[in-house]
Amino acid sequence: MIEIRACQGSEVAPYLDAVAALRIRVFRDWPYLYAGDHAYETKYLATYARSAQSLFVLALDGERVIGASTGVPLTDETPAFQRPFVERGIALTEVFYFGESVLLHDYRGCGLGHRFFDERERHARRLGRFAMTAFCAVERAMDDPRRPDGYRPNDVFWTKRGYRRQDDMFCLLEWQEIGRDVPDSHHLRFWLRPLDHA
Repeated sequence: MIEIRACQGSEVAPYLDAVAALRIRVFRDWPYLYAGDHAYETKYLATYARSAQSLFVLALDGERVIGASTGVPLTDETPAFQRPFVERGIALTEVFYFGESVLLHDYRGCGLGHRFFDERERHARRLGRFAMTAFCAVERAMDDPRRPDGYRPNDVFWTKRGYRRQDDMFCLLEWQEIGRDVPDSHHLRFWLRPLDHA
């Protein structure tokens, strides 16, 4: 039985190391191909521990964290994630940002992806001051030779949940890919959804 545990603000602190390790493990796969940097992960996730209204949605098998999904008011995120909204003229105060959802392979296909979105959207509604939710995801060329056979992106899943792919909103992040000697810059496209308060 998988337990779903939601933690807000400073309650996320005990889980930072586990979520950092999970991110490194899951993001090694396509399309991120992330070589992994624990120091960077610790620094990045500290943003969530500092925010009083952040959220970790954890999936636990016993006491083992096998999945995690994060969210934070965009005002508490770093400038790289804020910039595309400023450039579009969207007030940062109106956006609740979804950081990522990571889940070990053996636990996929059981509905946890929907549960992660449900819990984060519910949290954003409960806070009562956001007009939309948003996230971003890396995009790769269709002809990239590293693309696994049969790989299916999550676009259909996201679209069915009401998110809309933005043609002109990207953030630029650096990370070191597996097999590379230095970090590369990567474009991540934003997806937005108006937040229904019903």
